[in-house]
Amino acid sequence: MPPRPATNRQIRLKSRPAGMPSAGNFEIADAPMPAAGDGAVLRRTIYLSLDPYMRGRMSDAESYAPPVAVGDIMCGHTVSQVVESRNPDFRVGDFVTGYDGWQQFAVSNGKDLRVLDPKSAPISTAIGVLGMPGMTAFVGLMDIGQPKPGETVVVSAASGAVGAIVGQLAKIKGCRAVGVAGSPDKCRYVVDELGFDACVNYKTDDLAPALRAACPGGVDIYFENVGGRLFAAVLRVINRGARIPLCGQISEYNATADPGGPNLRPLLIKRAMIKGFIVSDHPDRAPAFLKECAPLVKAGRLKYREDIVEGLDKAPAALIGLFEGRNFGKMLVRVSADPTRT
Repeated sequence: MPPRPATNRQIRLKSRPAGMPSAGNFEIADAPMPAAGDGAVLRRTIYLSLDPYMRGRMSDAESYAPPVAVGDIMCGHTVSQVVESRNPDFRVGDFVTGYDGWQQFAVSNGKDLRVLDPKSAPISTAIGVLGMPGMTAFVGLMDIGQPKPGETVVVSAASGAVGAIVGQLAKIKGCRAVGVAGSPDKCRYVVDELGFDACVNYKTDDLAPALRAACPGGVDIYFENVGGRLFAAVLRVINRGARIPLCGQISEYNATADPGGPNLRPLLIKRAMIKGFIVSDHPDRAPAFLKECAPLVKAGRLKYREDIVEGLDKAPAALIGLFEGRNFGKMLVRVSADPTRT
């Protein structure tokens, strides 16, 4: 186990962004090393997850969760290793997943932690395909989309951490899966590696005609991650009784003016259902998600891709790159060495 430094490197929210976040919205600080008191667990962060929801936490606008206070540590899911334990449920050397945020070390009473088995799956998957993004895909598709064999599922941000899992699960359930992504490389990956039936490039294709060609039988489920003109185009090809799990609208997260909205009349005409959901409202679905998806990952039937940057100090630039579409796969920061990978 690496030696413990004298201080704890942290990245804090310095100011609230107007539009796209910038490096100036973050500050790097070295805090005193936390101590593990009675019943507490001290751990060293190995991986930090970067996700689109973090933009909402940087804002003080009304949302489904409280914002990060200016001056506080940026939030985020983590995988870490226990370096000191005064809690009988955890041993030094255990790998755990939690919500420690953008810092090298964290301490808590352990109620927020789940022990990982590195023999079952790489520990990084606990904040990716077998973590919050994977469970978001599972809950949104299964509970709201309710896929049936032969139906067509369209997924925006299809090469991303959530969208990639949605499309693969749709195929496993016997559906036609059509992705939407932002580059030829990403579209090839979605079709050739993940097994989608087709992929539309939203940057170069004329969206509505391209979607009609890729979905000759119309769209039964649209898993919404993007919003904007893509949402408007998909509404033109939905079927009667379509379902739309509303997971996110990343194209609008950095808007500084009202972007307007699509014509929702097709939802009325087609008797379609659109439902927003937050995965943290569904902790009861975690056992079913892991029971179904963990074996699929182990068998190679549920594929994933990780985009890893090295070093906590790189987190601000990597998060900005996430909103610019520069990532390819699940965005992670490797904060410290992963002893399970050789």
